[in-house]
Amino acid sequence: MKKVFIVHGWASSSEKDPIYGWLKAELEAKGFEVSVPDLPNSEEPKIDEWMPFIKNLVPNPDEQTFFITHSLGGQATLRYLESLPENTKIGGVVMIAPWVHLLDTSYEEENDKEIAKPWLETPIDWEKVKSHTDKFVAIFSDNDFCVPLSDKDIFKGLLGAEIIVEDNKGHFTDEDNITEIPSALNALLEMAK
Repeated sequence: MKKVFIVHGWASSSEKDPIYGWLKAELEAKGFEVSVPDLPNSEEPKIDEWMPFIKNLVPNPDEQTFFITHSLGGQATLRYLESLPENTKIGGVVMIAPWVHLLDTSYEEENDKEIAKPWLETPIDWEKVKSHTDKFVAIFSDNDFCVPLSDKDIFKGLLGAEIIVEDNKGHFTDEDNITEIPSALNALLEMAK
């Protein structure tokens, strides 16, 4: 059975943003097994807490394993892929508002820069990530207050990701009044054919 893991972002949870529940319901209706876990300590996410959590959640991925990620969940999932044993292949990854850089407007709390620092400064082995699947889709918004639109070039250049730029969707959150993302659903269904 095809499994989809929806990985939320910083300061989020399985319940916080409506897109997670919407994606889960749509995919389950199409026969996927879907998991939307709550990552630990999401207000102050740490690489060394999120990585073991995802490894425990998905210990033996295969080509029937897919991810949909949002924001920091994208980077966390890429770091998980980087850690997989050689020759392990997954089905693919759809990333909503993924980032490797942040705009200054994304820092809302005083210590946000300190929380973001390890994520911004710890390198990702893009070649290793890419060795586990060649199916990446990255979805951006042209008015995201967190993610610079120029990050799309990084995901396209280093992962060969298909890039989708949405109009006026902010950071694809409840605060942006986004409750569903058909482009993410369609990208995953296409990937899983």
